[in-house]
Amino acid sequence: MSDTNRIKERVNSYIKEELWEQLSGVFENLHPADIAEIINHAPASAHNKLFDLLDDEIKPDVLAELDDQAEADILEELSDEEISDIVEEMAPDDAADVLGELEEDRSEEILGLMEDEESEEVRELLQYGEETAGGIMTSDFVAVQASMTATEAIDYIAELDLDEPLYNLYVVDQDGRLTGWIQLWELLKKTNHNMTLEELADKETISVHTETDQEEVARLASKYDLSSLPVLDWQNKLVGRVTADDIMDVIEEEASEDIFKLAGSSDSELEDTSPLQACKARLPWLLITLGTGFISSLILKSFMKHLSLAEIVALSFFVPIIMAMGGNTGIQSSTLIIRGIALGASHSRRIMKIISHEIIAGATMGLICGTTIGLWASFVITQDGGAAVAPSYLALTVGIALFSAMTFAAVFGALVPVLLDRLKIDPAVASGPFVTASNDIFALLIYYGTTLVMIGAAHLA
Repeated sequence: MSDTNRIKERVNSYIKEELWEQLSGVFENLHPADIAEIINHAPASAHNKLFDLLDDEIKPDVLAELDDQAEADILEELSDEEISDIVEEMAPDDAADVLGELEEDRSEEILGLMEDEESEEVRELLQYGEETAGGIMTSDFVAVQASMTATEAIDYIAELDLDEPLYNLYVVDQDGRLTGWIQLWELLKKTNHNMTLEELADKETISVHTETDQEEVARLASKYDLSSLPVLDWQNKLVGRVTADDIMDVIEEEASEDIFKLAGSSDSELEDTSPLQACKARLPWLLITLGTGFISSLILKSFMKHLSLAEIVALSFFVPIIMAMGGNTGIQSSTLIIRGIALGASHSRRIMKIISHEIIAGATMGLICGTTIGLWASFVITQDGGAAVAPSYLALTVGIALFSAMTFAAVFGALVPVLLDRLKIDPAVASGPFVTASNDIFALLIYYGTTLVMIGAAHLA
């Protein structure tokens, strides 16, 4: 066990025993992210006690790392003056995140208490949507003129007081429009010292606009291996940059959101532990699933009058298998397609290739599983049941039905996410409950449709 984990265990034991005086010096040996993790997992009643134990110097860093619930608990107890002192020491984007969680009136009061320069930066960031490039960017960036030499640029950077790490600097024209970018290490090369930034700059810049969705920002950063992304306004002027730490936060947030949608829930459950809130997030999808159960029961009832009791009993053995295999096949296909869409394949030939691949795979798996269940059904179904149709014929019916259900599920699971993406609906909602519930209905229809056709053909023969 690492020293950090030992310290965290000791801190947690102090919290349980409410030995606050023992904690005063322990936090000095921990990183702000580790302190925030401890506070996040502590009882709500302990959040403010723990935060009060911190030195003023690290409070801004810890507050920036807290989850929404712990942050809200702490901000509720702090005065406007205390919050103002803390957010003034934070990076502009982190300060905007904190103030964005407060009521507008209180946020304005705190901004009024801050230094004019800091408050103006934060105000500019607060005007953008929370899940846009403007909402996650920092206004803390370095923009230089193309006429500067590398040596002049290094001297200029040395005089700046930056809150965020710097890896790239951006070259702009007289109107502040982005014309290129340079990695910092290029300036440090001895052979480049006397060269102008115009000569050194990479003109092929990857940038985003303030209204670009944060998911697209993360995708571009991942695709082009960028440590930061410049952000432009509607006039294409450079107004900020999205840094690596915020990009990683977006990736985690979007992944969590999709996982919750896969389960038919919402990431709001991470922020609210209320059972009623959990019901509010999950119940709609469960009611939809329940509704499909009602439809399934009607399908079963309508088909019963077309079959003899012996045939109904024999075929009912395989209803759970048909429905489960169809649902699983659909989820597998939809998950792969959704992943392809998330990686930017939705508007290219690649997505069609993935869809074709899933259809062929579904049909192949259906053939294998259909053959297997047909052989098994031939052993399970016996002539003693009194069915008018031979057991081998019923077994063939089961095999064909499973093949058809799995093939359809693969097609359905692959096409629905693409359709939802075209309609500008998050395709992640096509996974989990949606595909499973839909495939349950279609699997039953296919099963009993196949059964009626096959048994009808047997009777005619």
